Amino acid sequence: MNATHVSLRLLDKADKEILKLPRTVKGAIYDFQHKFKANPHASGIRLKQLAGHTRLWSARVSDDYRALLLRLADEDWLIVSVKHRKDVYENLDRFAYGVNQITGGIEYVDLQVVEESMVRRLPTPAPVPARPAEPAPPIALFGGFSDEQLTDLGVAEPLVPVVRTLATEDQLLGLLEFAPQLTGEVLLSLFDGKTYDEVLEQITAPVAAPEPVDVEDFQAAAARPATMVTTTDDALREALEGGSFGRWKVFLHPTQAKLVERDYSGPARVGGGPGTGKTIVALHRVRHLVAQLPPGRTKPVLLTTFNKNLAADLRARLLELGGEELLARVEISHVDQLALRVLREAEPGNSKQTIDDSQALREWRAMLDELSETGWDAEFLHDEWTQVILGQAVVSRTDYFRARRAGRGRTVSRPERAEIWQLAEKFTQRLDRLKRQTWGQVAERAARLEREREQRILAVERQREEAGGLDNIHLQDGSAAWLRYRYRHIVVDEAQDLQPGHWKMLRAMVARDRNDIFLVGDTHQRIYGNQVTLGSLGVNIRGRSAKLSLSYRTTRQILGSALGVLSGESFDDLDGSEENLAGYRSVLTGGLPVLHPSADWEQECEAIAALVGAWDDIPLEQIGICVPTNAMAQEVAYTLAQSRIRATEIGPDGPRGDDGVHIGTMYRFKGLEYQRMIIAGVSQGLVPRDAVLRLRSADALRYRRELQRARSLLFVAATRARDSLDIFWHGSPSQFLSPLISSESAGA
Repeated sequence: MNATHVSLRLLDKADKEILKLPRTVKGAIYDFQHKFKANPHASGIRLKQLAGHTRLWSARVSDDYRALLLRLADEDWLIVSVKHRKDVYENLDRFAYGVNQITGGIEYVDLQVVEESMVRRLPTPAPVPARPAEPAPPIALFGGFSDEQLTDLGVAEPLVPVVRTLATEDQLLGLLEFAPQLTGEVLLSLFDGKTYDEVLEQITAPVAAPEPVDVEDFQAAAARPATMVTTTDDALREALEGGSFGRWKVFLHPTQAKLVERDYSGPARVGGGPGTGKTIVALHRVRHLVAQLPPGRTKPVLLTTFNKNLAADLRARLLELGGEELLARVEISHVDQLALRVLREAEPGNSKQTIDDSQALREWRAMLDELSETGWDAEFLHDEWTQVILGQAVVSRTDYFRARRAGRGRTVSRPERAEIWQLAEKFTQRLDRLKRQTWGQVAERAARLEREREQRILAVERQREEAGGLDNIHLQDGSAAWLRYRYRHIVVDEAQDLQPGHWKMLRAMVARDRNDIFLVGDTHQRIYGNQVTLGSLGVNIRGRSAKLSLSYRTTRQILGSALGVLSGESFDDLDGSEENLAGYRSVLTGGLPVLHPSADWEQECEAIAALVGAWDDIPLEQIGICVPTNAMAQEVAYTLAQSRIRATEIGPDGPRGDDGVHIGTMYRFKGLEYQRMIIAGVSQGLVPRDAVLRLRSADALRYRRELQRARSLLFVAATRARDSLDIFWHGSPSQFLSPLISSESAGA
């Protein structure tokens, strides 16, 4: 036998089972896979077919443990389980496996393990009264759905009889612990009240096989995205040793895998709620694009996001995903850094200090004070200057009179536009005099430079076409003939927080071609005021948008509460239409968020310290405390220190130390996650701020926009939690908490 033809892979969920086994067994599995691939029929392997099964075999991993393998073809094998030998050779009809008729993926279930898990969750029987009443028959959870409906939705056929016995949520959760993933998603969604048609559209259809499924063709099934398997020895090791990200490196959900590998005719967008794996999809997309590149030493793929902290995290994850070899072909930079580099290349003598929005606002206020100008609000002027004047590259008073202001809030008359333009000119002159520039100015200037560069590239291409493919020798005397687009592919993470200038710059950096721009983001998590319509900026995603809806981070209970924070708001899809979180769900379960009212801020800080002090079962670094302001972060840190609890503040570049509870403002928690999350100071006047509430009568449209932004910040903070969420306030609770407080009162 030629050993090079032996294939051995690991089915998703088998790795979770293996991780629960003794450490020595995990080591034995590595040794087993090498020996098996060298010669599966060697005497020490003890490969044998299980009685009554056509495809299921056992093989010796160690003296006490056996691998259960499906034989997909002659020498193509799939590990579906590793068990103690005493659990392998009895009651063999409990092992159920097959090809799902909807997804075309391979599924495996140990029915005995499922039933034992359900029994463990049965409630303890109450004491029998002297004259027992006739017990009411249990109500079947899924009695309203036929067997055919359940299998049409993708429920594994061997589990349908078990599903029929379910009468409580605990029993359902016991089944789902060992059920195939699609079965779990379908049953939980039905249990949560979704209709058959909603589940079919939102959960089943996105993972359905595009072609008719032959349920006897296991080899074809193994190649489909619905069968999540390892492909190499290294991948198996990653799945078993790499933690949560190690699993992500190997096992992508079928909907994620399709999005990663699809060939797009132009820019494409992937949306989805928090924890759905958008960033993971972006990273895998980068690896997929690099794999298609011809050999070379250049970096034709750009991976970018909106701040330095997230860019550093992307670099670390991409390195873990593909090593230095992958990193060598990818430029990783946050978008402001990229814009500044473009500006410095073109203007090497530019020594201006770049300031952020908070510093720019201080300059606006200082200028208005110096001018004794009381008719205009600094925040309004800064937004108008950033979003309209810079955002639309307005360069003259006449152009500003014509500029679009849709969605900007209060209507501005022509005389008022003249006043605003005059103040904007004075502000620009003030920055020049101080040798300062804002990041918005940098982005717009970089966009203009890149667009000019793109026009030169296109001019050279036109000259070449007119000359029948020959280069113009006069053009070659300058640099224009050697101009190239900076990148072949661009991948953007957290796309919802980029400014118009960023998009115009990125659009000009890559040729308009297949797979040119791939972006992931969620407008429900927009924490800055950068509302854009991508199509108007040259990034046409129409017909190439998709959405992820399964959260892998947050429990159903926390997710439901977080969605309550967004109630009543509508969100755009980055292209002028409305976005929603229909179908957004989780298969994780846990406790409801806990609400903690306090009389004042001092009492609130003390209550937080007492709660954290009681959590002695997890590392402090797995606890996050989120507050509305930097001053409040410092005050919480001081109170924790008084209780001898270590804490570290989250700065612009991430946590400033490795030890202690992480404390920061809501803005700082973007892209992070914690086992236990505390959101403090969720009081009316802080969330949302009093300044926002005062806009209600002065500028209704701007009030709604700022209110939505405040909701999004709280939503982002709440969905950082993995296992538990505690919400504190003093005085009056935030209006955003009304659905949570009402729900708690109803359940009391």
